[in-house]
Amino acid sequence: MGEGLMKILVLNCGSSSIKYALYNMDDKSVMTSGGAERVGLDNAFVKVKLANGEKKQIMHDIPEHTEGVKFIFSLLTDPEIGVIKDLSEIDAVGHRMVHGGEKFNQSVVLTDEVLAAFEACNDLAPLHNPANLKGVNAVKELMPGLPQVGVFDTAFHQTMPAKAYLYAVPYELYEKYGVRRYGFHGTSHRYVSARALEFLGMKAEGTKVITAHIGNGGSLAAVVDGKCVDTSMGLTPLEGVMMGTRSGDIDGGALTFIQKKLGLDADGMSNLLNKKSGIAGLCGYTDMRDVENAAAAGEEKAVIAQDSYFYRIKKYVGAYAAAMGGCDVLVFTAGVGENQTGMREAVCEGMEYMGIKIDKEKNAKIRGEEAVISTPDSKVKVVVIPTDEELMIATDTMALL
Repeated sequence: MGEGLMKILVLNCGSSSIKYALYNMDDKSVMTSGGAERVGLDNAFVKVKLANGEKKQIMHDIPEHTEGVKFIFSLLTDPEIGVIKDLSEIDAVGHRMVHGGEKFNQSVVLTDEVLAAFEACNDLAPLHNPANLKGVNAVKELMPGLPQVGVFDTAFHQTMPAKAYLYAVPYELYEKYGVRRYGFHGTSHRYVSARALEFLGMKAEGTKVITAHIGNGGSLAAVVDGKCVDTSMGLTPLEGVMMGTRSGDIDGGALTFIQKKLGLDADGMSNLLNKKSGIAGLCGYTDMRDVENAAAAGEEKAVIAQDSYFYRIKKYVGAYAAAMGGCDVLVFTAGVGENQTGMREAVCEGMEYMGIKIDKEKNAKIRGEEAVISTPDSKVKVVVIPTDEELMIATDTMALL
């Protein structure tokens, strides 16, 4: 490895996007970050955030991921907006990999063998895994020999016991097709559960933590002694709390009923539940800020959608406290969790019997920063911890090298 600074590029390749961040690992600072959007579609562009905070948007045709990664590489070394002189300054690339099935319970160096095992999980995440692979292959093609590491969204949840991950369907579906709960946002749940304890000066041993990662997609996890024992997302990211466009928990019988009524095939149902349901399905808005404003203005459907949304998060908090036999720390994170003060207040309201007492005034001031928002006499510490999945990926990458 080159002398001096260690630089790690983090890539998160989605079905039609590529997010990236280049880290200087000496002080864990972000040298530059950005993302390509509309990959494979018309009007594709790349947004770049420079070290001085300035943002630039560059239109560029990106028919597929390899071209996107290639263009991002060219921006990193661009004389005007680049931050490195030569690509050889990059020591490694860390990738966010969505579905690791049961094969991966921790981050790994991506060898051909590992990639073949990851590819076998494709039908569990048909939108994300192939895109993740394209990112890895693009780097391989452009910079052969550069070490690459995979950090799996499902890995942290692999410590769940069978009673938490099995579905009550014929057991051979699990044996043959891997039908079980896997959970997602694992890198975020791992980061914020550990960071919250560090922030509070507590050790992982003997603690019961509930992490609520609430963004456009949302999931909660129950974490005992630093290990995940349950989580709300399932075989796919559709289960659990209500989300921006996803239904969350729903009666399986309702699904077959809707399927018959609308004459939909499996893909049609998947589209309905993943893209047209959730908050959008109930009131037409997908962004929580819009829902909040509409609800405040008395729009009935928005009020109902918002109430349902808060209610389901609260139910999971109660369920996980029951599962763990108590709760010491409740953590809110991700876009909505870090910024929507009303959601945090609504979820904690009426939970005093469980030892949760929120300081409403303090909560109202906290957006996107680490803070305790419970009262001094609250048995449960309620905290806001901004998530940093990219830093976690960079840290894992460095540790493996």
